[in-house]
Amino acid sequence: MAFTAVTPAHILHFQSLLGADGVFTDLPVLQQYGHDETEDFLFTPEVVLKPADVPALQAAVQYCHEQGIPVTPRGAGTGLSGGALPVYGGVLLSMEKFNRILHIDERNLQVTVEPGVITQELQEAVKAKGLHYPPDPASRGSCFIGGNVAENSGGPRAVKYGVVKDYVINLEMVLPDGNVIWTGANTLKNATGYNLTQLVVGSEGTLGIVTKIVLRLVAYPKHDVLMLVPFKKAEEACEAVSAIFRTGIVPSALEFMERDAIVWTMQHVPDAVVPLTGETQAHLLIELDGQYEDVLFREAEQLSELVQQYDIEEVLFADSAAQKEALWKLRRRVGEAVKSHSIYKEEDTVVPRAELPLLLKKVKDLGQQYGFTSVCYGHAGDGNLHVNIIKGNMDDAAWTDRLPVAIAELFEAVVQLGGTISGEHGIGWVQKRYMPIAFNEVQMGLMKQIKQVFDPKGIMNPGKIFP
Repeated sequence: MAFTAVTPAHILHFQSLLGADGVFTDLPVLQQYGHDETEDFLFTPEVVLKPADVPALQAAVQYCHEQGIPVTPRGAGTGLSGGALPVYGGVLLSMEKFNRILHIDERNLQVTVEPGVITQELQEAVKAKGLHYPPDPASRGSCFIGGNVAENSGGPRAVKYGVVKDYVINLEMVLPDGNVIWTGANTLKNATGYNLTQLVVGSEGTLGIVTKIVLRLVAYPKHDVLMLVPFKKAEEACEAVSAIFRTGIVPSALEFMERDAIVWTMQHVPDAVVPLTGETQAHLLIELDGQYEDVLFREAEQLSELVQQYDIEEVLFADSAAQKEALWKLRRRVGEAVKSHSIYKEEDTVVPRAELPLLLKKVKDLGQQYGFTSVCYGHAGDGNLHVNIIKGNMDDAAWTDRLPVAIAELFEAVVQLGGTISGEHGIGWVQKRYMPIAFNEVQMGLMKQIKQVFDPKGIMNPGKIFP
């Protein structure tokens, strides 16, 4: 792609639009915004812009469109697919100043929020009013709600409550040419024309920049029960997932953690401790929530009886809020622990939940064939398995040349099982080469045409999604 390089004249114009405190060209700042949490990639932008309101953002984007300057929108930089990497330089447009919760509508169970609000802060604000925004990615304490919309994030509680797309009902966005639109209406039903709102959710910042988000809310559950089930065989833990749902019980979370995931996390987070014998190969972390405690206890007892048919050890019931928090802390820190342990690549596979045992077996078989080890964990309740491929003793040539072949083979198996190559992390920069495994030429062509309609000059987050 041929884009216009940022010049001193462009910088001066940006300063006239945003003020000196909204434009940054110092190298340390550029490098800070040139990476996210995806491996060790660094793409330095030519300038970082931090608009504080829609008119300023609109003017800056319109100018970039006129000049042919690429624009990479960025939230908190917690992404795992390179979606916020400015791979063509140009403008890195940070949304961090759009950080207000604008209105909590208790009557209609809705909240209007700007994209730079931290997800956990949004959850706590609505919880104070007895309301619940359930999607809770592992990085919820630092990620922005706008980034969650861009990636259609999920998290542990997606199994019962759904992912971000199930809560977004309307969006205000700045298009690549600077026009500002609302994508829908603040209603739970909308059969008026094409659903632009859901088209934008998960589009990874390639169609425009979201500036306001209207989300639906639900009542906050009054009670929860948390249980940890240790399995002597990892594949049996995966098999148990489908059996749990066949009871008619829908957990609010159902997480799978392989043995090494727990061992590494306990080394990384010393106060996160769970019982772990020499025979334990995997755990299921099962949460039930609702408005009636007696119902939850009956359901927990039923699930406890169900898992006895497998080769398990003693089921642990969290008996205090502190113990529940410790177990969740361990689960949420797994990714961080794996990253600190070794050079790695994380794949975000997702299959129909009953196919999880086959997926796990395929991962381990590929490891033996190609010479890598893996640590697997994830949202088993919705079939979403995070496969962390560990470099370990692999030489650099094998890591660079043979591993992509193994990943492609893994993704082909995932698609054959009825799944797809990303459940919640997106495609971004690192996974785009594998898109033809999930989509044929006709499907890819349609998506490219949609991108062309929204962004005819191709300036908005270029280099993402499409190979």
